Amino acid sequence: MVNIDNVYQKVLAIANKEQRGYITPQEFNLFADQAQMDIFEQYFYDINQFNRVPGNDTEYADMLTLLEEKIAIFKNIKLLDYIEPYYKKPLQLYRVGTLETGFGQIEQITHKEYLNIKLSPLAKPTLKRAVYIDTPQGFRVYPTFTNNVQCHYIRKPRKVNWGYVVVDEHALYDATTSIDFQLHPSEENNLIIKILALAGVSIKDPSVYQIATAEDNKNIQQEKA
Repeated sequence: MVNIDNVYQKVLAIANKEQRGYITPQEFNLFADQAQMDIFEQYFYDINQFNRVPGNDTEYADMLTLLEEKIAIFKNIKLLDYIEPYYKKPLQLYRVGTLETGFGQIEQITHKEYLNIKLSPLAKPTLKRAVYIDTPQGFRVYPTFTNNVQCHYIRKPRKVNWGYVVVDEHALYDATTSIDFQLHPSEENNLIIKILALAGVSIKDPSVYQIATAEDNKNIQQEKA
């Protein structure tokens, strides 16, 4: 977890340096949530990239271990609710891992594939060889189970919020209404840099945007070097 007030105060200190501008709590919350999602989504691109590297290089193996550690807190297992004919997707679902029952893992197929296999006595889905189709309405499982369908999935980070109360026309931090970043503690600097890059457009100061973006690019290059 990364404390949202620590990030906000550092962002304000940098943005206000040399009277560059003020970032309101509302603006910060929008930028902060976008920065968190950008970093979170980058994990999966990086994993895909490192997995394509040939051989078993220790450096890449360490990077994959670190990325898996950062993603681990977002891994969930949920028993799905059934509202005929769909199993409802978990809230805040980002990526599906596997679906399973007491009979084992359920294989994902396309609607076209299902139309082909349901006509074949040998390939037709059974309780021990179930399949599912991922649709916007939910998961369609064949054959239909009445319960005990579990979903292993990765959820999205919670939306962050720098909560505050107004005292003498000043916004003061309120921990009771705040929601911290759910990212790994090592991401604090990346969050600050990305928020500054987004805020640089809002405060109409190209130098803030350029400095923050250059630093962000440097960090990415160092991580992948």
